[in-house]
Amino acid sequence: MVDELARKLAVSRVTATVLAARGHAEPARAQTHLSASPSGLHDPAALPGMRAAVERLARAVRDREPILVHGDYDVDGVTGTALLVRLLRLVGANAHWHIPNRLVDGYSFGPHSIEKARETGARVVISVDNGTSAFDTIAELASLGVDVIVTDHHEPPLAHPVHGALPPALAIVNPKLAGSTYPWRELCGGAVAFKLAWGLCQELSGAQRVRPELKAFLEDAMALVAIATVCDVVPMRDENRVFARQGLKFLGATRHPGLRALLDVVGVSGRPLTSDDLGFAIGPRINASGRLGSASRAVELLLADDPAVARKLAGELDKLNAKRKEIEQEVLAQAREKARAFADAREWPVLVVDGIGWHPGVVGIVAARLVEEHGRPAFVLGVEPSSSGVAANGASGSHAAAGASGLVAKGSGRTWGAFDLLACLRAGQPLLVRGGGHAQAVGLEVDSAHIPALRDALCAHAREVLNGAAHAPSALHVDCDVTAAHIDEPLLRDLERLEPWGTGNEIPVLASSQLELADEPRVLGADQSHLSLKVRHGNRFLRAMAFGMGSRREEFAGARKLELAFTPRWNTFRGNTSLELLVHDFRAS
Repeated sequence: MVDELARKLAVSRVTATVLAARGHAEPARAQTHLSASPSGLHDPAALPGMRAAVERLARAVRDREPILVHGDYDVDGVTGTALLVRLLRLVGANAHWHIPNRLVDGYSFGPHSIEKARETGARVVISVDNGTSAFDTIAELASLGVDVIVTDHHEPPLAHPVHGALPPALAIVNPKLAGSTYPWRELCGGAVAFKLAWGLCQELSGAQRVRPELKAFLEDAMALVAIATVCDVVPMRDENRVFARQGLKFLGATRHPGLRALLDVVGVSGRPLTSDDLGFAIGPRINASGRLGSASRAVELLLADDPAVARKLAGELDKLNAKRKEIEQEVLAQAREKARAFADAREWPVLVVDGIGWHPGVVGIVAARLVEEHGRPAFVLGVEPSSSGVAANGASGSHAAAGASGLVAKGSGRTWGAFDLLACLRAGQPLLVRGGGHAQAVGLEVDSAHIPALRDALCAHAREVLNGAAHAPSALHVDCDVTAAHIDEPLLRDLERLEPWGTGNEIPVLASSQLELADEPRVLGADQSHLSLKVRHGNRFLRAMAFGMGSRREEFAGARKLELAFTPRWNTFRGNTSLELLVHDFRAS
């Protein structure tokens, strides 16, 4: 099977093996996956609510009615907001935008949304990456004669006691709605916003094939969707792979001043971009302003038409990102200390830690780090005084009273493996002020006095789901054994055809047992947490990096033979690019 796949696709046997392991053993399906052609994108008309949404928007554009685009403050919401505002302004609409301030307004829709709609005179409000759970606010907007169009990708909430299964919006465009027949449900919020933009372009063009200037806009906008897709960690399959792969190409060639300034400040201009560039360099800078307060600077950057303004804003985001890293490290150190009290994974299969003053903008990142370190789901909550004692808008339909302690805890959860974190969160629903999200990540707010009870409820649910067992450690999956002679640049260039990597299209892991240690391992990093290795096979030498394995240096004592599990990759240093091995595990003998 692998040999036939390699022959028909003209790829190496290693690449064919990886394709088969990812579920693409049939040549036609594998070719579709490799090409990631725009023809693989599904018709936006198939999404729930799309017809009503584009008809109403087209009328608002024609009549110059004020339109408010209401996004979320993360990468997904910011990119989707900028995308829609740019399109609406391109077609002559009277468009405004609003992103809540994380520290003042909280998540999603609330009183700030109604205030902004009144301020702008909006007759239509479009949500981006939120809104499916905003029952009360959407109902109030509707009572004021404002039509709300929701674009979202979060799971539908539990039914509201007054409003029923869904908020009273004009249209809810969400592939995860019950009864949706859309072929791919795992879009990010930015991609759903793109689908609305595409649908509006079709409506304004009067045909499925959009006008040339709108086609050019949509192609350029795929750069924003690629950033959102990678940073929101949705499965890198089907449409998401198309968005990421095509969007990376358009991002590299973009003349958009904001994106160009961002590429320059990150230092990735002038070379092919990868998903790592989006996930670890570009995305965090867009996220930085929203994490530390207002995402306005990020939106302004993505809307900027003046290169000088764009350079200034990109520099500000770069500085904010550095500040975010400092805060994150401080909270992570404290969270690690708190986690020691819950070291027994059988007793505490879900890790729940909290701390006074932990910045709400970094708790999600810290939760993800704890998941990596402890191998189980983690919730991280920052406790702060409650300004009003009562949350404004129950995002999950919960109506638990807040204020018993006078302190409110806001936080995020991240999952481990295939554990459904949203189902787990709902086990503690009666204790929550609000909460929602999806299987991999959730956000929540709870009175701090209820945190111990919430921890008990979440762990009880996890024990029941896991049948009393602790989370099994994640075994490293090796895709293919390779001989050392085949670890070369042609192999890496062949594997590059499988990029971008992500969930469902994981980075390939290769193994070789024919290597020798050519020099003493070097410990790198301020905390000496990394290892730099020099390995050889015959007269050929390779550099290898083992991140986070500094403490294992003693395993090399007296050893010369090495078995490595690794991914080959390019390393660029001082203008020179060479092949190196990213080590996932090793055995020295």
